[in-house]
Amino acid sequence: MDSHAGRMDAIYRTQRHFYDLTRKYYLLGRDGLIRALAPPPGGTVLEIGCGTGRNLIAAARAWPEARLYGIDISEAMLETARAKVARAGLSGRITLAQGDATGFDAAALFGVATFDRVFQSYTLSMIPDWQGAIREGTAKLAPGGELAVVDFGQQERLPGWWRTLLFAWLAKFEVAPRALLPEALREVAANAGLRAEITPHYRGFAWSGRLLHG
Repeated sequence: MDSHAGRMDAIYRTQRHFYDLTRKYYLLGRDGLIRALAPPPGGTVLEIGCGTGRNLIAAARAWPEARLYGIDISEAMLETARAKVARAGLSGRITLAQGDATGFDAAALFGVATFDRVFQSYTLSMIPDWQGAIREGTAKLAPGGELAVVDFGQQERLPGWWRTLLFAWLAKFEVAPRALLPEALREVAANAGLRAEITPHYRGFAWSGRLLHG
């Protein structure tokens, strides 16, 4: 955790100040994921890799009865997230903590062991053991809970030059879109007794996935 946390802090120590402004143009599908969360009344929502807190604030506003939690490996990002949550007047509903997406003790961090909804937004492409992060997210689901994911696709129906440029740009920030994301989601779902729904968006620019019961 320490080496990865250090790299993330080094990358985002400065970028965190303008991260949301720049990423809103190409981190597509985040708001759709939030609108579809639909936690039960009084339910719990966990974001793994919460970054600047942008998504948690949006989820708190979309689902005013929910209690929200977020972890991130980068303390620099969490510093920004805490400030943004406080400015939004949501410190009473959003709780943040530092943690590794591939293994964390939610009960120790939050006093809550499992969650009605868990989501991972554009984080799997930044986590070395990204399959482990999916498994960890699934392990944190309460009975009847759902895991939602959105991340970069493989640009399947976009021009080759676009894919080349985008992937080169993302690599500067240690971001690597996961070609095997759909297969990994299906495998984790099967092992957990869940059903996987995978949907491509924007001609393959992004993929979203849900692991759910039924």
